[in-house]
Parts: sequence; structure tokens; C-alpha cells
Amino acid sequence: MKRTFFLIVALVVALTACQQKSDDGAAQLLTEIEKLYEKGQYRTALDSIESLRRRFPTSVEARRKGLRLWQEASLKMAQADIAVTDSALQATTAQMQAEKRIYERNMLGVKKDSLQARYEALIGVVRMIRKRMDEIHK
Repeated sequence: MKRTFFLIVALVVALTACQQKSDDGAAQLLTEIEKLYEKGQYRTALDSIESLRRRFPTSVEARRKGLRLWQEASLKMAQADIAVTDSALQATTAQMQAEKRIYERNMLGVKKDSLQARYEALIGVVRMIRKRMDEIHK
């Protein structure tokens, strides 16, 4: 009976130690992810968050903070993409209005339509990210 009790206590202590090491590793990786986010390296931060999820599936608090960073980094990337797409859309619209030849004007119209669709899709992505952020972090 004493031997069984000793084995159970030893197992609990070992599991607690493993959990502590896991939480420490997750916290260290989360700190690195936060630094990447602050530097504006959003794609690398997202990749590191995926790594955090795979390597530390039981570190709930680190994963929760990682989710928040994931959403914020995704939002920043989408907003930057919107800015680039909007600039290209405005430039294409100006080119299209200045173009005299019908074929070139039509080709610019196709490009403008494509950019417009991309712009609207990115706006939808930003709305969804914000909605999810509001739902999760109320």
C-alpha cells in the first residue's frame, strides 16, 4: 500500500514538473512572439504562434495570449494589404480615365474590377477579425 502511494505521489510530482517546464518554454516562446509582433514581423509571429500551439498544447494561458496576438497580427497584415490594394486601385482608375485607346482602357477596366473585388474581400476579412476579437475578448 505504501509503495502504491509513493508511486502515485512520484507520478504527480513528475507530471507537475513537466507541466512547469512546458509552461516556462511556452512563456519564453510567447515573449519572442511578442517581440516579433512589436517589430512588425507579423508573418514570422504567426508562424511562431503555430509552433507554440503544436509544441505546447497544454499551456492554456500562453495559447490564449497567442490567440490575441494572432488576431492582432492578422488584422495588421490585412490592413496593410488594404492600403496597398487601395493605392493600386486608385492608380489603375486614374490610368483608365486617361487612356484613349479602347483596348487598353478595357484591359485596365478588368484590372480595376479585380482590384476592387480584392479590396472588398479584404474589408470583409478585417470585419470578421474584429468581430471575432470582440466575441472572444469581451
